[in-house]
Amino acid sequence: MQLLYNIGIFLMGLGLRTASLFNKKARLWVDGRKNQFMQLPDTDNKEVVWFHCASLGEFDQGLPLMNKIREVNPHVFLLVTFFSPSGMQHYHKRKHSADFVTYLPLDTSSNANKFLEHFSPTKAFFVKYEFWSNFIFAAHEKGTLLFNVSGIFRPDHRYFKWYGAFFRKTLMAFDWLFVQNKQSLELLKSIGIVNVSISGDSRYDRVIENKQHVEKNEIIEEFKNGQDLVIIGSSWPQDERMLADWIINYRGKVLIAPHNIEDENIFAIKKMLPAAIRYTQIPSEGLSNAKILILDTIGQLANAYAYGTIAYVGGGFSGSLHNILEPAVFGLPVIFGPKHARFPEAQAFIDHGIGKSVSNTAEFQKAFDYMMSDLKYISERTGLFVEQNKGAAEKVIIQLTASQAI
Repeated sequence: MQLLYNIGIFLMGLGLRTASLFNKKARLWVDGRKNQFMQLPDTDNKEVVWFHCASLGEFDQGLPLMNKIREVNPHVFLLVTFFSPSGMQHYHKRKHSADFVTYLPLDTSSNANKFLEHFSPTKAFFVKYEFWSNFIFAAHEKGTLLFNVSGIFRPDHRYFKWYGAFFRKTLMAFDWLFVQNKQSLELLKSIGIVNVSISGDSRYDRVIENKQHVEKNEIIEEFKNGQDLVIIGSSWPQDERMLADWIINYRGKVLIAPHNIEDENIFAIKKMLPAAIRYTQIPSEGLSNAKILILDTIGQLANAYAYGTIAYVGGGFSGSLHNILEPAVFGLPVIFGPKHARFPEAQAFIDHGIGKSVSNTAEFQKAFDYMMSDLKYISERTGLFVEQNKGAAEKVIIQLTASQAI
């Protein structure tokens, strides 16, 4: 099976190199790894702790633990790797304590051994559920302590299938797995993995940290002008098409922060919503009388939620729901699309009456009316729910300290 895995990795690399000829994201993936090993820093005589994050969302999940490790050991060298270009492009917009950030090389045995021989990390943390077998096996063989943090597992994952023996072996190389929920724990125990505990989701810690350091935005404050503000965050075209007529007829203020801020997509939104004003092109007369504002920048949405009343978070029509905790920490009830099975926090929001899943404009209107009908009470419950679920990073650091792993 390992041979088939390595063939698959080779074909993936070949496919990405081919796709890079005409696909921007694939080109970033390939270009970011060119001459990579010639650009690695000297870490001799330093204790390297490595975090691997698939993309920016996992980086946010890892940040609370990185910060706590830095508190315990200020001299540690924090290494972060990303698989996705979106993580590498935008990590610098976060306040972080990483010493070096780079792409994870393609998961071949030679790359893994070369990378680990250079850094010799004492500990490695794989965030959520992206596991690259050659890197994990090489780290295990070299004595690196391996941890999974904020892990989430579902029955449809390959580890629990009849053909999953090789991938189960990958998980068994870990010294400990800190998972988000009981289902994940029970699934892992069903395949003989008992070095596992429930710590929760460190994204709750992350959004609470963000709330404590939120920055004032005078532009959004002027636009809001003391009125209710509906924030449509990280929206995709299907979200925007579904909501366009509602936005036109809504009498209050709407801020749209699209996932894709390329001009082509912004023009498409403005075609549906001619009255919309771009954040980067504010008219001389100001924004107090404007009705729709398009946040066509990166890195400001999390703070913008502080000005909101209710949020709609995009990605729920493709199965790639964005972070609903970012608005919730400010007490905003959240509405999202129907495909959220991979995001347990979405179902938890529904179960607690602080979130609604919708499939069309009529359902959105119904969800919006429900939330506005008792907004103060629902908002209080939303903020309280986030607060009650904090502490994942603290649970991890306590166990690592007790076992002398940190």
